[in-house]
Amino acid sequence: MENKIKIVLATGNSHKLQEINEITQNDGIEFILPPDEFDPVENGETFEQNSLIKAKEASRVSGSIALADDSGLCVEALGGEPGIHSARYDSTPQKRIDKLLKNLTHTDNRKAKFVCVMTLTDKDGNVLNQVTGECHGQIATEQYGTNGFGYDPVFIVDGYDITMAQMSDELKNKISHRAYALSKMVKYIKENI
Repeated sequence: MENKIKIVLATGNSHKLQEINEITQNDGIEFILPPDEFDPVENGETFEQNSLIKAKEASRVSGSIALADDSGLCVEALGGEPGIHSARYDSTPQKRIDKLLKNLTHTDNRKAKFVCVMTLTDKDGNVLNQVTGECHGQIATEQYGTNGFGYDPVFIVDGYDITMAQMSDELKNKISHRAYALSKMVKYIKENI
């Protein structure tokens, strides 16, 4: 077995780590969690800025090449909200979904997209690459499905009649915003690292 390229994934979210390692399991890359002292201050105003902040912090505390992603849900009728505040839109995942659905009761425009920006930094925190992946869809009027996390139970992907939370991991890992961004980043890593 060839040696895998090890890259620190700038997250404390083991679910995200597992999802990304499942997508890249045949690419010769293994993502690992950063040291416990990883504690970035996500004070950027865009996905790009927050992704960069996390990647630089992960490189700093680990002394290794690092990959960060910043992602969220952007809803057209809400002017792009919750956007970079997706994970902090309310205090729990269920409350975030409830708030989103309540905020959309005044409109028929349910267009939305998941956005994922990934940034790769070298061991010194210099940017090697930054890519974006998007997944377009609609917000359902109520939630369906139990697979997935975040806003998956209310997000219906364009071209499908089920929510992301009703999809198999295999399907979601092919069509998600994170999968699109990751495929671009993996191509870069394989060609350049």
